[in-house]
Amino acid sequence: MSLKPPVVELTFPVAVLRLVLAMLCGLVIGYGRSRKARDAVLPTYMLVTLGAAMSVMVSLYEYQMLSGPWQDIVARVGVKFDTSRIASQVITGIGFLGAGIIIKTDHKQVRGLTTATGLFATVCLGIAAGLGFYDCLIIAMVMCTMVLNFMGPVESAIKRRLRNITMYIVYSDVDDIGTISQLIEDHDAQIMDIDVVRDAGIEDQSDSAVFTLRLSRKNHSHSAMLSSIAELSCVREVQELVF
Repeated sequence: MSLKPPVVELTFPVAVLRLVLAMLCGLVIGYGRSRKARDAVLPTYMLVTLGAAMSVMVSLYEYQMLSGPWQDIVARVGVKFDTSRIASQVITGIGFLGAGIIIKTDHKQVRGLTTATGLFATVCLGIAAGLGFYDCLIIAMVMCTMVLNFMGPVESAIKRRLRNITMYIVYSDVDDIGTISQLIEDHDAQIMDIDVVRDAGIEDQSDSAVFTLRLSRKNHSHSAMLSSIAELSCVREVQELVF
């Protein structure tokens, strides 16, 4: 497939077209994320793509001016200009933004990775729109949309079939660990690790622990194991930790 060269001259219609395409990319990706009630919702993605497109267009405009109307001044002063400088700073800036989104929650879980990488991808889409790289823009937008909207259920289905499971369990007393461990062994599951913690956020400061198990080949249902543990009278809360 031959790629058509982008329009170099930044006329008003070309600028409008590129900004609208950048905004539409942010709209499409942000809409899918907002349906899942993520933190960075529709306006965030749209502003990120618009900002990235504008930064590249500013670079192109400055390059045109330095090589055109300002050429005599550039020759006298000796100005050196790199058209990729502003775009590279945008990538750096979105890195700081993504780092602020990624957080480590309780129970060894990390949140915000997909949102951060999604913002990074939308920045790259905005740069492509600003450069007029329409072929790459359309293909990348479709692929990003597919990954963000359809790979989540696929990943969950794969994880449910895995024999390894990590659970967060809140129980009444520290002696209840033995009862829980016995139930796990009755299901022919192997306890790989138990991380006992003290959760002051729970009423009466109930004890809690993170259990890492390897289920048996015959009984590897995650829901069955969670239901069996939840039925214990000493267990106040149980949830699977998905990393």
